[in-house]
Amino acid sequence: MDLFSSEITNLLPKDGTVNYHGNLLSLKDANHYLEVLLHTIEWKNDEAIIFGKRIITKRKVAWYGDIGFAYSYSNTTKYALPWTNELLVLKTLVETKTGEQYNSCLLNLYHNGNEGMAWHSDAEKDLKKNGAIASVSLGAVRKFSFKHKQDQSTISIILEHGSLLLMKDTTQTHWLHRLPPTKLTTKPRVNLTFRTIVR
Repeated sequence: MDLFSSEITNLLPKDGTVNYHGNLLSLKDANHYLEVLLHTIEWKNDEAIIFGKRIITKRKVAWYGDIGFAYSYSNTTKYALPWTNELLVLKTLVETKTGEQYNSCLLNLYHNGNEGMAWHSDAEKDLKKNGAIASVSLGAVRKFSFKHKQDQSTISIILEHGSLLLMKDTTQTHWLHRLPPTKLTTKPRVNLTFRTIVR
């Protein structure tokens, strides 16, 4: 690989596009936004209804957007809060880097390595079909994995503090992704996923 090339390669061998842009933010800025978001975002434990049972996760979430979008997943519905100044700055940075436009952001707070996310795809009907989802990672360095829905092949990448990952095209149709738990870190991670809700 040419270390001086500005071309971003596709991590997936087929059926979708995932681009890892590396550091979106300097270490200083990444530290700043992590600290601000940990203390100013309206975090709430995530809820899901699975097989008729209401599950409350340790992981916390928050949902922000241009308007009070309703967003439904796992049989629960959230309503978007107004953007904070910090989220708007990050949104502009992400839009400039990816060349895409976003109208909402789902944030996840993982308190330590014990908390993760099971295999899933972001293919809810509220989302723009084959739209881009830009994921910004702050805090603990974590592994992120993809699994093809048909042939079960897997690909993993390490997401660094202050980095940007972009998923687009038919990725959500053909691939699952997850954040596996790990004993390698006890530090928190904040993940921002900028996305487009179709009104």
